[in-house]
Amino acid sequence: MSTERAILSEEEQKAVVLICVMAAFVDGAQNETERSQVKRIVEGFSNERLDLSTVCQEALLGKVSLEQVVSTLQTPRAKALAFEMAVCVCNADHVLTDEETKFLAKLREELKLESGPATAFQQSASALTSEPLKQPPVIISGPNKDSEVDKMIVNCATLNGALEIMPHSLATMAIVPLQMRMVYRIGKSYGYDLDRGHIKDFLATVGVGLTSQVVESYLGRLIGSVGRHVAGRFLGGLVGQAAESGIAFASTYALGQVAKRYYASNRTLSAGQLQDVFSSMLSEGRSIKGSYANEIALRSRAVKMDELLPLVRQQ
Repeated sequence: MSTERAILSEEEQKAVVLICVMAAFVDGAQNETERSQVKRIVEGFSNERLDLSTVCQEALLGKVSLEQVVSTLQTPRAKALAFEMAVCVCNADHVLTDEETKFLAKLREELKLESGPATAFQQSASALTSEPLKQPPVIISGPNKDSEVDKMIVNCATLNGALEIMPHSLATMAIVPLQMRMVYRIGKSYGYDLDRGHIKDFLATVGVGLTSQVVESYLGRLIGSVGRHVAGRFLGGLVGQAAESGIAFASTYALGQVAKRYYASNRTLSAGQLQDVFSSMLSEGRSIKGSYANEIALRSRAVKMDELLPLVRQQ
């Protein structure tokens, strides 16, 4: 059981989920696919005991105010966790909009959090997502390029698997930036100099939403595997597994493999072909994850939070 599940009441869990949903949709910028993914994810965690589907609808329809939600959070840890998750969800797609900035300021005020630690956390989250893509130290080339790219993909998947099981919001936050940098390196290795917009479009095409992936990671940590339904998973084939089971490993592995095939083929694969390859590689990533379980555990213990940004820069 995660630390969050152990210390939060059921009502506090619902409140944190509500705040995550509000944060995900506050700017209205997500496309319909991303919005639908978030809805399915939240609904997938619902059951008779924990009705998050209704919670999600209330948030989207504006039937509950931020003030009402915040009043449910009684403990300092619940308030801090709600703010941390909201910050990370808002930062998932890189740039904070004016609406998101105002939402986070209001949330911090309603939660009565000290400005110093809250501001520091916001700055750390922003630094992770805004780190330039063009800093990876080595672009892979040579006769063994394909096998070296494979090694790099597994290394990134293992690192993300390690970050996923760490009890820190920022550790989970680093997964998406690392995936984007991995895709950048793969594209560069096959002759394509990608920008952030292209990579975001590529992830969306294969079915990996930035905001929805962050929301799911946090709900997995907060609630666990209880009550998940098949329709609630945006990563098909990983249904019913808690975050600890390697969602980040499998999705990162699949994303890397589909990027490798796409750019190695001079971008000739169609959207449908990309999605098919991603689905196949997701299953493969799930099947091989156990072989890397020890390495994932060792890396999770080795990562120091004050070295998280330099770690991202090194990848």
